[in-house]
Amino acid sequence: MISQLLLDWYAKNARRLPWRDHSDPYAIWISEIMLQQTRVETVIDYFQRWMQTLPDIATLASASEQDVLKQWEGLGYYARARNIHKTAQILRHDYGARLPSEIKQLEKLPGIGKYSAAAISSMAYGQDAAALDGNIRRILTRLFDISSPLGSNGTEAQLRQLAQENLPAGKAGDYNQALMDLGAMICLPRNPKCDQCPLQPVCQAFMRGVQNLRPVRTKKKIVPHYTVCAAIIERDGKVLVARRKAEGLLGGLWEFPGGKQEEGETLAEALQREIKEELGVEIEIGAFFGKYNHAYTHFKITLHAFRCRILHGEPQPLDADTIDWVNHANLSALPMGKIDRLIALRIQQSKA
Repeated sequence: MISQLLLDWYAKNARRLPWRDHSDPYAIWISEIMLQQTRVETVIDYFQRWMQTLPDIATLASASEQDVLKQWEGLGYYARARNIHKTAQILRHDYGARLPSEIKQLEKLPGIGKYSAAAISSMAYGQDAAALDGNIRRILTRLFDISSPLGSNGTEAQLRQLAQENLPAGKAGDYNQALMDLGAMICLPRNPKCDQCPLQPVCQAFMRGVQNLRPVRTKKKIVPHYTVCAAIIERDGKVLVARRKAEGLLGGLWEFPGGKQEEGETLAEALQREIKEELGVEIEIGAFFGKYNHAYTHFKITLHAFRCRILHGEPQPLDADTIDWVNHANLSALPMGKIDRLIALRIQQSKA
């Protein structure tokens, strides 16, 4: 009953999205990875540009990682882009530049977890696989009034069982997408639109008046905040930038050198220490170049940028993959994180 009510609603209310225009496994894979931690409205333009530039697995596999990161710039969680690139190269070498249809094979590929594998196999290949993302978890906890907290082993096992039990054979792709749309449009995290929900007649949380109390979540940890500083070092009409090592946060992206302020340091002392550790040079701190705030998944930062001048030494990549002196106009071609892009734009505007 649940699946039929859901599919009937989906037939009339499905969102029109560019990756739903066809059953190309490559397009579905790219869209699913982009949609992790990112709103649909943001993904649409990125997806369309990606498909124009990197239209298939072979093209993607042949592209450089820097080109891939540049295409991804602004979407965040850059490990997703690096994993997409790695997977494309594996697919070209081992699978004839085609995505496998079996869940177990998909899960072995970089960046493709249980949810993504189920979504790809059901939507691209018609496999009877139940996907389980944040939206679907929320819907199921309300439908079946699950009072145990999300994230616990027992709750996760129960949700997977319920998702699979209610899967309509041969219609898993539409079923999974219908749940995604219902979670995005009707069964919202706050103030769900129960009066518009096709599953209201069978929703146990609604019947008991506890829909706003589901799902139950464990208490969030306090998000740490760090103060960071960066140096704008120019010479002969060029600015010094460093490329982060491939591993870790923002791996492979370019940045203006600097780092975190330690306890007891002034911003100037922190920046001088960081540049000495990263580049092996001594600098003089010049004019303030702006304050920038940004939130990552597990922490927040406030970055203070300063124009600086090298006093002694020649910069070396002591704590980076590489460094380069770049013409201001060429900063646009380098993949960067959000804050470094804002700094780069301001540098370019100041030279215009």
